[in-house]
Formats: sequence, C-alpha cells, structure tokens
Amino acid sequence: MSQPYDLPRPSQPAQPSQPAQPSQRSQAPQRSELIIRPAVLDDDTALAELDRRTWSPLHAVQPKPQPPYDPFFTLHNRVEQILVAELAGSPVGYLRLVPPTPLACNAHVRQIQGLAVDERVRGQGVARALLGAAYQEARRQGATRMTLRVLGHNTPARRLYASEGFAVEGVLPGEFLLEGEYVDDVMMGRPLDR
Repeated sequence: MSQPYDLPRPSQPAQPSQPAQPSQRSQAPQRSELIIRPAVLDDDTALAELDRRTWSPLHAVQPKPQPPYDPFFTLHNRVEQILVAELAGSPVGYLRLVPPTPLACNAHVRQIQGLAVDERVRGQGVARALLGAAYQEARRQGATRMTLRVLGHNTPARRLYASEGFAVEGVLPGEFLLEGEYVDDVMMGRPLDR
C-alpha cells in the first residue's frame, strides 16, 4: 500500500545573476518522495522517538513521556493499526486507524486514534497524505464511515479535519483538565463515499 507523494525540498539561496556555463548549470531542485506505507516492527524505535518529539498539550491528554520510555508498539497500539509517512527513508508521521469498538454492529466504522507529523515537515501535506491513505485503507477493510476525537483547543487539527470533510458530531464540554484548563473533547466524523 505504499503511495508516493512529492514534497519540495527547501529552495536554494539565490545566486548572483550571471550567465551559466554549460558545466555550471544547476539542475532542477530534487524532490523528496513521501511514501505512505503500513508500519513494520522495525519502525518501533523511530515512531517512539517521533511520538515523544511531537508530544504537546495541544493534542495529548497523557502526561509528557519520561524515561524509561515504553515501546511504541504494544497490545493496545499494534503494528497493523499504523500507517507511516516516510520521507528519505525516515518516518516523519504516522496515523493510527482502528475499529472504535469490537462490536459487529459498528464494524462499518473506523476511527483515527492518533495522528502525528514531525514539526520539520508540517504544512507540507504529510497529514493530508496520511488521511488519504487512511480513507483508502478503511474502505479496503469494508468501512463506510470514519470518526475521530480532537481536543477543542487544537485549532490547526480541527481546521485540517473540517477541510477533509469531517463535521463536528458531538462535544463533551470540559472533558479534560489540561495544564489547569478544562478542554472540550470534540467528536468528528465523515462518510467514506467521497
């Protein structure tokens, strides 16, 4: 299920304007290929480090991880639930996609229970690429609907999800006490027919 996505590399500083000699002509800037793929067990260390680097009270309800660190993959956070965004051979993001319950009556739903993108590549379409791959994977699994929960104060994530067709379907006011402030838990969902 690897999918390539092109991301631009940062542009080079401007050079003084002189006619280029044939041997000095610069080539077009190279583009890095973003790959979205299923996680493998060997991703454990890199994803654990990415998870710690991206921890923020903007999206996390758990305390900041402290040593000794737990492994990324656990019985609750299984390798087959994770999609990885990889750039230049290194994970730069992940998304966890799971059935929300073990009940047969809602087996048609998949839920995003974690999305992280390395700060160095934010704003470059990595989260959107992960979401696109998640829609495809959920459809492959027979799902017709996708849901997620996002903290009320996480405006960037809420904007992204809304732009992807997610609608607010419920709010649990003041559900979490984070850094001395009560924060809403916002439930969002969308159909997978588009």
